[in-house]
Amino acid sequence: MGNIFAGSEIVEIGIQIEKNGRDFYSTLADKTKNVSAGGMFKYLAGEEEKHIAAFQKILGDMVKYEPPESYPGEYFAYMKALAGEHIFTQPDKGKTIAMTVKTDKQGVELGIDFEKDSIIFYEGMKKSVPEFDRKIVDQLIAQEQEHLRKLSDLKKTL
Repeated sequence: MGNIFAGSEIVEIGIQIEKNGRDFYSTLADKTKNVSAGGMFKYLAGEEEKHIAAFQKILGDMVKYEPPESYPGEYFAYMKALAGEHIFTQPDKGKTIAMTVKTDKQGVELGIDFEKDSIIFYEGMKKSVPEFDRKIVDQLIAQEQEHLRKLSDLKKTL
């Protein structure tokens, strides 16, 4: 039964990442005077809100899943270590980081790093969710990749 908790815990980490992303982008949108950057940050905050809802649905669908492992607990230990490296897994970290941002370019660069880290984490997360929810995680990964592209394009204009 430990793996049920560990699998749901991974999805809960995903929810926390998205909440921090939402708060990060919302704070940047409020801080910026650049219309293009503000519009992008507001859009991304809204996207993160949609991702929260998607992960909450996955959490409600969680079933026992035991990924193939070399030793018991290997996979979940890996995911916890990966999450520990992700700055957006701590509550209220998104807003705190956004408040330290001095320029729109710095905000965009941090957003790019956030999106990259999220993609890596969600790729690993796919192994801990039921098969029918993996399509949802794949869609979220595709959206994060699109956010990464949009932020990269915005960075070129700043």
